[in-house]
Amino acid sequence: MASVAVDHVIGTIMSALQEEATLLVGIKDELEEISKELVSMRSFLQDAERNKVMSKGEETWVAEVRDTAHQIEDLIDEYMYYMYRKQYSTVAHRIFLTPKSLLEKRRIASKLQQINKNIIGMDERRKRFGNDHVEGSNAHCDLTLYPRDSAVFMKEDDVVGFVDESRLLKTWLIDGEKHLTLISVVGMGGSGKTTLVAKTCNNETAKSYFDCYAWVTVSQTYARDDLLRKLIKECHESGKARVPNDLGTKDFKDLVEYLIGYLKHKKYLVILDDVWDISLWENIKASLPNNEFGSRIIFTTRNEDVGSFSSNVRSHMLTIKPLKNEEAWDLFCKKAFFSNPDKSCPEELKPLALELVGKCDGLPLAIVALGGVMSSKKSTSEWSSVWDNLNWQLNSNPRLEIVKSILLLSFNYLPSPLKYCFLYCCLFPEDYKIRRQRLIRLWIAEGFIQNVDRTTPNEVAESYFMELTLRSMLQVGSRNACGRPRACQMHDLLREIGISMLEREKFGVVYDGKIKIKECQLHQARRLSIQTTNGDLQSYGNMRRLRSLLVFVDSSVSFSSTSLPNLKLMRSLDLENVAINILPEGLGTLLNLRYLNLRGTQVQKLPKSIGKLRNLESLDITNTKVKELPSEVAELQNLYHLIMWSKGIANNLGDFLYLNGLQVPFKISKLKKLQVLYYIEAKGDIIRQLGSMTQLRRMGISNLREADEHDLCSSILNLKLIRTLRLYVNNEAEFLRMDALETPPPQLQKLGLHGKLERVPHWFCSLQNLTSLGLLGSSLEEDQLPHVAALPNLGRVTLINSFVGENLHFYSGFAKLKELYLFKFRQLKGIIIEKGAMPDIQKLWIDSCFALDAVPRGIEFLTNLQTMWLTNFSSSLIDMKSIDRSKLQHIPNVNIIDTIGRVLFLNSDSSGGNGSRDGESFVLSQYLQVCHFFK
Repeated sequence: MASVAVDHVIGTIMSALQEEATLLVGIKDELEEISKELVSMRSFLQDAERNKVMSKGEETWVAEVRDTAHQIEDLIDEYMYYMYRKQYSTVAHRIFLTPKSLLEKRRIASKLQQINKNIIGMDERRKRFGNDHVEGSNAHCDLTLYPRDSAVFMKEDDVVGFVDESRLLKTWLIDGEKHLTLISVVGMGGSGKTTLVAKTCNNETAKSYFDCYAWVTVSQTYARDDLLRKLIKECHESGKARVPNDLGTKDFKDLVEYLIGYLKHKKYLVILDDVWDISLWENIKASLPNNEFGSRIIFTTRNEDVGSFSSNVRSHMLTIKPLKNEEAWDLFCKKAFFSNPDKSCPEELKPLALELVGKCDGLPLAIVALGGVMSSKKSTSEWSSVWDNLNWQLNSNPRLEIVKSILLLSFNYLPSPLKYCFLYCCLFPEDYKIRRQRLIRLWIAEGFIQNVDRTTPNEVAESYFMELTLRSMLQVGSRNACGRPRACQMHDLLREIGISMLEREKFGVVYDGKIKIKECQLHQARRLSIQTTNGDLQSYGNMRRLRSLLVFVDSSVSFSSTSLPNLKLMRSLDLENVAINILPEGLGTLLNLRYLNLRGTQVQKLPKSIGKLRNLESLDITNTKVKELPSEVAELQNLYHLIMWSKGIANNLGDFLYLNGLQVPFKISKLKKLQVLYYIEAKGDIIRQLGSMTQLRRMGISNLREADEHDLCSSILNLKLIRTLRLYVNNEAEFLRMDALETPPPQLQKLGLHGKLERVPHWFCSLQNLTSLGLLGSSLEEDQLPHVAALPNLGRVTLINSFVGENLHFYSGFAKLKELYLFKFRQLKGIIIEKGAMPDIQKLWIDSCFALDAVPRGIEFLTNLQTMWLTNFSSSLIDMKSIDRSKLQHIPNVNIIDTIGRVLFLNSDSSGGNGSRDGESFVLSQYLQVCHFFK
């Protein structure tokens, strides 16, 4: 890992010399000399780390090199801090600061000179170890940069096996038994317990049986009160109910009483993942009422004693067995040879491949991790090298579980740039769903992304993310309609390995209250993740080496203006969903800050000092109480991402939904690097200014008016790079006029239009790269389908109250359409699907089309359809006799909910028949998820 630190600091030096040369006067020569010495030392360092056994002297030398690399990085950022402060200060202030700045710069230059001498001395000591053999750079450090829209990135997740287990688990979930039932899924680490439960329960059909749903990861150590708070929060959010504001102040007794009150009349599903101890059930059983509504509780556990414990509750236990040899081989080939058309193993590699698969003992996690390592190996010699390394690791660490040995091997074989990216993911809490965009922006802010010619940092970071998922170091948590990962998670065993490396490599500190952290660790912390408010935590102001602060607690966190100036090296500040309402003016002293995330906080205004953060690249104030940006934001010349919107408001279940944008400064067009801007309120001259922001790639505008047509279309015409465009009319009486647009942006991929349209825009047929289309409230009299049917890449179409005609006819086309949503077509009487139309569609949802009295004619032609929802329909359609079930037999999941909330299921991998529950709240929650497309 020291070689990774050296690689990183060499990249930092080279980047600084290229981009900030004018600011490095005084230390430029020292940095160039240090860079040369480190480059010459790097190969020897990699050799030392490759040695299976290092001497004590070599271990000391490697650690010294790593610490030196960290010190150099800190000194560069500290030097830049003083240069930025001088550059951005007023003339009078500059005169006052000059003497101190000169002293600091001389001090840093002197330290760098001393470090250069130390490096030369380290190189001399290295020679004493006889480590003069140079093999060159690691053979396993090659990194492929995939195109942003690579089919590999869009592929479906491979799940092999568990067919019988999934069917049995689903039967226990929906068998009609009214008593509370406890289901235990037991298996060793990496056996696929969580994958099985997620595959079975994390789908709309399974969830629709229950009024609310919670998934909470427990782990070996857990806080009882925190566990109950998570249960309450998840149960509320799954039903789109408001989460109580005072959860953080409730004690155990209050939490139990509250949860009982909330669940006593509900059919609930609670999943407790990774349970280690029987005492958990004793701690929470009183809060989960046996209300005779058919509720279910699922445990996943490695401990068979936990799995067999029932405590006088109806129970089932499912033991996960290793994959069969054929299944293990199939899964391995899907990972190792994903780039081969048939995913088959070349004959010359088959003997080694079979041996490697045999080492995995049928454990899915070990198989996919090892397959990920081998996916980049092409020659027999490379495969033999991995085989030798794995055998050595297993023989030298006999107490280490096979799966952990393979996971450690997977980490060691990561390309150098990805190791820091992987470790950064470990700063997030266990089982946390990490948004892809959030993660890659944090990586960029930290400087982990290599410079690649003719490729943006964002594109390189996307490739890093893709590589980590392909190697199964990250798991895809959710995907968007086109198959791109929206969020990722880490397997708990991988995170466990990563956490141990965080501390050993002095990369970062996770403060979760489980292990007492020494004060010296906090003072030296380079990255800090706060995941609990329990225990004592020293002032942030003492952590002078801190580069990233991520906070994952709901309770209030305060920042004093006196401590912030000490955080000169701070690059990332992530306070998402933290109960903070005021930002101090001292925020402007964080001159190295690149990333600021305030999403979901109670912050009401941004301090004027934010204009001093000239290195800020990402600012997220989504769902805060900020209504207007200060004019100083226009000074943020390096800003790439400005994300800001508040939740939309729907009346009458979404007849008209609008979204609130923010008022932006008059001179917003000064931000020439801005690529993401949404949502802004159309006010004053802002629409006209957008035409000069030709670097924009993602944009959303709210509160548009008819009078904005020509300025809006003129500006859009200039935005040749735009990929995502969302346009909102907030007044349902206004028309969204787009006819003046001559041609749409050529790279447009996602388009959302909210508001009445007089006609389908003439340029719709030109959207050759469009993957997602949403029309909400268009109220068109003409059928819009012929205008978009021929679009070659369209994967998702969402139409809400967009058509007032009586018939929709799918003649042909929609070759790549995966998802279709038709909501609130009040006059719609019939849907006709011709053979050959929508050949690849997998999900169809039709809601609140009250005049529709039959399922779509030609539904039998949609042979790839996996899920069909028919919700809020007339009684004539709900009448089971009016539905030709033979036309629906090919669809695995058919879900019907009538206007009074009764739920009917056909072909849902169950016995079929009728069910009953409060369907209205479920439809509302699902509807709001569909409307999230417009955000």
